[in-house]
Amino acid sequence: MFVVSDYPLAVVLCVVTMLCWGSWANTQKAAGKGWRFELFYWDYVFGVVILATISAFTLGSHGSTGRSFLADAKLAHFEMILSALAGGVVFNLANILLVAAISIAGMSVAFPVGIGLALIVGVGVNYDWQDPDPAGNLALLVTGVVLVTGAIVCNAVAYRRLPGQDRGLSTKGLVLSVCCGVLMGFFYLLVARTLFNDPLRPQDGFLSPYTAVYFFALGILASNLIFNRVIMAKPFVGEPVTWNDYRKGTVWQHVLGVLGGVIWCVGMTLNIVASTEATPAISYGLGQGATMVAAIWGVFVWREFRDAPRGTNRLLGLMFLLYLAGLGLIIAARIPEAKKPPQPAAELTATPPATPWYHG
Repeated sequence: MFVVSDYPLAVVLCVVTMLCWGSWANTQKAAGKGWRFELFYWDYVFGVVILATISAFTLGSHGSTGRSFLADAKLAHFEMILSALAGGVVFNLANILLVAAISIAGMSVAFPVGIGLALIVGVGVNYDWQDPDPAGNLALLVTGVVLVTGAIVCNAVAYRRLPGQDRGLSTKGLVLSVCCGVLMGFFYLLVARTLFNDPLRPQDGFLSPYTAVYFFALGILASNLIFNRVIMAKPFVGEPVTWNDYRKGTVWQHVLGVLGGVIWCVGMTLNIVASTEATPAISYGLGQGATMVAAIWGVFVWREFRDAPRGTNRLLGLMFLLYLAGLGLIIAARIPEAKKPPQPAAELTATPPATPWYHG
């Protein structure tokens, strides 16, 4: 399988993740306001599963490094599979809320508030996962979280200044973004904890990045059969939609949905692959730069704040500065200072890999 053993390459892959995660929602915008997000989301999920499956049987199965996808899945412990599936379920619920918020409030609001909050929550839950005495600068970490919080507040204030917004509707967009952020902060750890520590020496029971993403995608698909059907019948905004409405979509609208899922899953796959070298914390932190990518699309391409009153641009500019500064400090705070963090406790009980260097 394809693995990353070079830190600069891992960083490049994380930057690609940032671009993918910050850009996939353009496919929803391009599908048009007449194409409800509940209908778009079925195709999006199909795109995620398609890309995860292709990756598992190509990059995850060919090459002289590690072991193939099918062999890896056969040796996986049920606990690890269940954790990856659970990551997909948590992510799916959070992402449905995000897509709903985009349809109500726009990309330049839903991403900074929802994913910005996810970054704050994610840093908190991941801080001491690998080490009871985590490496990193706590002062930088706290300062970064405070700056990101300030960016979220600036974005929320700017959004409420838009003219012609129904107060109840605008509040719903913000509430959905907040709920998305709380849930989104937990999914990554559920997937990252299933990975074996060294892809060059795979451990029985743990998963390769491609196997983890595959089961993660299956968790999204299975939960979507419940979550999205409920939302179709009881939508956040508007009238209920049915499968007949889905079948009325144009070929282009369905293609855009699948493309959105493929773009997002490319980012997820590369991020998980890079995490074995860059560490999950750094990979996650860099990936969350997607917020600024999405905000740039929303502000400068889709012109979501074109009718805002004077002074709003200053708030948006401050939002960008605070978020970028906060993200930089959080990433810097999570870089190990002098040693590689020890293996998670679960890995210490795994069956030792049968490789030549191991002598018992």
